[in-house]
Amino acid sequence: MEKDEGIMDTLRTVIIAIAIAVVIRTFLFEPFRIPSGSMYPTLYVGDYLFVSKYTYGYSKHSFPFSLPLFDGRIWEDKPQRGDVVIFKFPQDNRTDFIKRIIGLPGEKIKLENGRVYINGKILPREKVEDFVLRDHQGNAQRFYQYIETLPEGKQHRILELSDYEPADDMPEITIPKDSYFMMGDNRDRSDDSRISVGFVPEENLVGKARFLFFSHNDEGAWYMPWTWPKKIRWDRLFDGIN
Repeated sequence: MEKDEGIMDTLRTVIIAIAIAVVIRTFLFEPFRIPSGSMYPTLYVGDYLFVSKYTYGYSKHSFPFSLPLFDGRIWEDKPQRGDVVIFKFPQDNRTDFIKRIIGLPGEKIKLENGRVYINGKILPREKVEDFVLRDHQGNAQRFYQYIETLPEGKQHRILELSDYEPADDMPEITIPKDSYFMMGDNRDRSDDSRISVGFVPEENLVGKARFLFFSHNDEGAWYMPWTWPKKIRWDRLFDGIN
């Protein structure tokens, strides 16, 4: 009898713990891992971050498996230009993407020789030091690095291989109501609203990227535990995301 009660207590504890984790993940914070380099130099491959789910309110995409419990958003708060956000890829409403909001509903946006224009005004940018990216074999690729200034004054860093890459020119388009134009900070290595992503409906927003809680690179080997500390990017732990 005591053994059966012990099993039931353990099962009850596990169920409660799972329920708490689901509530936190759905309504408060959800962890994500960065798998690609589209957001360099802001986010690195191997970064792990928390996204606040409550910032923009909730939609069906706030729930596991995007359960269709309702349409639109509830307790909605509009995102700001420059926010780094997780959203569901509009073409399948399933895959998670992370990009920066550059264009807001109703605005006109175009690209010309790598420069972004919003409502006919070019976004200022200032060239700073080059950004060098090395792969796990030590091969280096050099990018031009700029500080770009958004209309409201917020600044962030972007990378360009050149201003003459395939996605560096786009005719002026108008962003539909309740949709956003997203771009990766690694401008020539990002599939975003210029390419297959297209406009992102506000219903597809999952949350705002807040801070890193872990980050690692490929320097250590999994079969040699003494090399594991080399994999951790200690200087990036708990960095905020701007």
